[in-house]
Amino acid sequence: MTRALQWRLLIGFVLVFLAGGATGLFVGAWHARQAFAGRHGGMMAERMREHIRRQLDLTPAQIREVDPILNDMAQQLQQIRRESGRRVAETMEQSHRAMLPHLTPEQQKELEEMKQRHVRRWHWRHGPRPPPADTP
Repeated sequence: MTRALQWRLLIGFVLVFLAGGATGLFVGAWHARQAFAGRHGGMMAERMREHIRRQLDLTPAQIREVDPILNDMAQQLQQIRRESGRRVAETMEQSHRAMLPHLTPEQQKELEEMKQRHVRRWHWRHGPRPPPADTP
C-alpha cells in the first residue's frame, strides 16, 4: 500500500468519524429538546405565538393583542392534557383490576411488573406525576 493511499484512507476514516460525531450531536440535541421541553411543555404558548406570527405575518401591535388569547389557549390545553392523562390512567387501572381474577398468579405478577416498568419509563421521560387535583 502506498503512502498516499494510506493518507487518503486515514483522512477518509477521520471524516467518517467526524460525520458520525456531528450526527450524534444533532440527534442528541434534538432528543434532549424533546425530552426536556416536550412537545406540549411550558414553551407551548411561545411556539404557537411564533408559528402564528410567521404564518400570518403579524405586526408587533397584533402580536401584543393576540398574546393574551394564545396564553389562555395554552393554559386551557395544558389543563385538558392533565385531565385526559388522569382519565387514561384511571381507565387503565380499572381495566387491570378487572383482569386480575382472570389471570394466573404468574400473570398477575407480570402485569404488576409491566405497570412498574411503565411508571419508571414515565418518570424518566416526564418526572414525577403531580398529585391528583382532589388531593390537598
